[in-house]
Amino acid sequence: MSTSQSPAPRIRKPATKAPKPRKLFVNVPVADVQRSIDFFEALGFSFNAQFTDATAAAMLVGEDAYFMLLMPDKFASFTKRPQGDPTRETNALFAVGLDSRAEVEAMVKRAISLGGSHALDPQDHGFMYGWSFYDLDGHHWEVFWMDPSVVQG
Repeated sequence: MSTSQSPAPRIRKPATKAPKPRKLFVNVPVADVQRSIDFFEALGFSFNAQFTDATAAAMLVGEDAYFMLLMPDKFASFTKRPQGDPTRETNALFAVGLDSRAEVEAMVKRAISLGGSHALDPQDHGFMYGWSFYDLDGHHWEVFWMDPSVVQG
């Protein structure tokens, strides 16, 4: 550690897996639910029809992880604060792990061909490779592959 760096934070309960699995729902506003479904299905994601209607779509991204793609009025009903404009501001980066470097490259190229846009250049750290794109609404998606031999758990 250099003298200009702060010390690492103290972790009292280190783990590589959650002690109690929980469902994760990330809510994001979208301009058009159907357009978003079409875009993300083309990238290989699936949707839970039970929690999808004209105002919202439940996109599955992991065993217990979902993205709720919500029309602006529906999204606004969950908060008192104003919505940010994802085409001008970044309030979150959504990172999704894939099984290989090739899958990372294929997803980003496909996203851009479907109307998404380039976010950052690929980053190769040897044990981890990532690339990113903006979706049709301007949300920043990071897709990455991490060498499984590096991840303990």
